[in-house]
Amino acid sequence: MASPGMRVVVVGATGNVGTSVILALGAEPGIASILGLARRLPRWSPTKTRWASVDIADDSTDLADHFVGADAVIHLAWLFQPTHHPATTWRTNVRGSTRVFEAAAAVGVPTLIYASFVGAYSPGPKDRAVDESWPTDGWPESMLCREKAYVERVLDAFELQHPKIRVVRLRPGFMLKRESAGEQHRLFRGPLVPKHLTRPERMPAFPAIPGMRYQALHTDDAAEAFRQATVRTVHGAFNLAAEPVVDAAMLGEMFSARTFPMPGWPARAAVSAAWRTHLLRTPPSLFDAVLHFPIMDTSRAQRELDWTPRYTAQDALREWLAGLHEDASLPTPPLASSAERSRRAETRVGA
Repeated sequence: MASPGMRVVVVGATGNVGTSVILALGAEPGIASILGLARRLPRWSPTKTRWASVDIADDSTDLADHFVGADAVIHLAWLFQPTHHPATTWRTNVRGSTRVFEAAAAVGVPTLIYASFVGAYSPGPKDRAVDESWPTDGWPESMLCREKAYVERVLDAFELQHPKIRVVRLRPGFMLKRESAGEQHRLFRGPLVPKHLTRPERMPAFPAIPGMRYQALHTDDAAEAFRQATVRTVHGAFNLAAEPVVDAAMLGEMFSARTFPMPGWPARAAVSAAWRTHLLRTPPSLFDAVLHFPIMDTSRAQRELDWTPRYTAQDALREWLAGLHEDASLPTPPLASSAERSRRAETRVGA
């Protein structure tokens, strides 16, 4: 378990996952201080936490200065947009991640924890669960999956070069919570997709598209896994997901709606057209990737992290939908409410 006075640095600390990780670490008695790094500083003062402004994609920024004396670095920072400009996301997600790893090694940080994703996995089965030994080559046509898989290769080399550093990779499914709903709506659906279309009463039926089965979990449950990975002497990869698997049958039962069979190509064509015209921010390649995500076995996390989700996948989805329509928020730039974002745009403060 954690030794008294542990110091943890969280890179990418103000978004969906980061805010939950900060709270989980703050509740851990063995952790004395937390340094949250983000491009934009928040108006939020959680326990044990101080902040610093850092852009991991900026080569002129010396990340190592922030890691000196840290017992663990948790790397969460990831840029999902702009999907129409992959060079921009590559600079942050691949080059930025590499810089984080190199800085941690330069100052001798003993523990490095990285937030990977189910999308790092190669296409896999939907009718059985795979463990962490499943190949991580991603879905090559998806920018998100391609970058996640590439960073896994970077970590492979990093572990060989730095065998004394304890490296942990957490591979969650889609992470949802009330306060992240607005941000995720903007990132993946876009502001031109009305929120009212996601109300349960507006969803009388769900298409049963072959392969459209995926896993989700509450972000707070994922954060608990990050806490456990920080204070326990585990290493390697861990799958994170809640039951049940999300598919048309589950959604139909959840919303008392009917389901109907539908081939994938009409939905894919609609997503592609909407993305090309900037009506939707989710690229068709991610739609394709989800059809190929494997179903993950989480027994290693349950066994070695003593991790069991408190929320079901339905719980997480219901809370996310409620947060979307309540305009739930946290006082950080990524999770700010619509009203706060409008105020900033009007005053050009933080815009």
